[in-house]
Amino acid sequence: MRIVFLGTPQFAVPSLERLLAEPGFEVVAVVTQPDKRRGRGNQVEASPVKQVAQRAGCALFQPPRIKKDEDTLRALASLQADAFVVVAYGQILSQRILEMPRLGCINGHGSLLPAYRGAAPIQWCLVNGETVTGMTTMQMDAGLDTGPMLLKSHLSIGLLDNCDQVAAALAQQCADLLVETLNRLGAGSLAPEPQDEALATYAPLIQKQDYRLTWSRPAIALHNQVRGFYPNGVTQFRHQPLKVLATAPLDDPYWDQLPPDLTQGRATVEALATATAEAAPGTLVGLLKGQGPVVKTGQGLLLLWQVKPSGKQAQVGADFINGSHLQVGETFT
Repeated sequence: MRIVFLGTPQFAVPSLERLLAEPGFEVVAVVTQPDKRRGRGNQVEASPVKQVAQRAGCALFQPPRIKKDEDTLRALASLQADAFVVVAYGQILSQRILEMPRLGCINGHGSLLPAYRGAAPIQWCLVNGETVTGMTTMQMDAGLDTGPMLLKSHLSIGLLDNCDQVAAALAQQCADLLVETLNRLGAGSLAPEPQDEALATYAPLIQKQDYRLTWSRPAIALHNQVRGFYPNGVTQFRHQPLKVLATAPLDDPYWDQLPPDLTQGRATVEALATATAEAAPGTLVGLLKGQGPVVKTGQGLLLLWQVKPSGKQAQVGADFINGSHLQVGETFT
């Protein structure tokens, strides 16, 4: 089966590597986003997918706007591909492109469609506190993740999993699912299933304000925000931005999902919660030895397990206590 692969970030790499390794497939070309300047040095850097494609010697296309690039469109049409495989490519495909391959354009989407259509399904899934997610392969159409579904896989989400960890697991599932999807499509043994529009939800592009932590919200909501938007959750402390990288909600429903070295302090935390019931949200109400600072929220207490102060390296909460000489009663805003 002749495949054109379209993808850009690390999430797409396992799928490309799997297709390159499978004897039943020939990746005749790879399409990825143009090189971008990244990092503190502002150096031009190839996408992770491009790096894999170059090592494999694949024909490579990087159009700034694929829908408008006639040279790329003619080249892709001439390849007579059986399928275009799309994983986190980052550009919308025109109807002209969708109609090029014999079996259509097959997308690997990081949610259980029709839930979480859109640009950031993994992040919003975590922000909303979902406990199960998965991958869906679908036949692309002109809509935004609206095409008929082909196959699904499922993934349980732990209370402490962040978006990078969930994405890494889903990327591996995507690679497996795409191979099965393509093989069954080629054999004519896979029937597309229309999506139920009544069940559709959306995962929009993330905005900068989504990263800001508002301490009047419940501890579990803040925890989900931190892990969903990892590593960008941010608050203000001592008039400087403080990134919050990992947290733990210290409330009754979640103790059995926390590690033993933390649950040993449950009695201390419960006493602290009672003693500080009238404290304002955002107040530093306790310093948990060996763990980190405890902050009062609109509902419950939140442990700051890992943070990144402005201009410094990431550090565990216990080191933050010692290095910054934290004092009970200080506030996060």
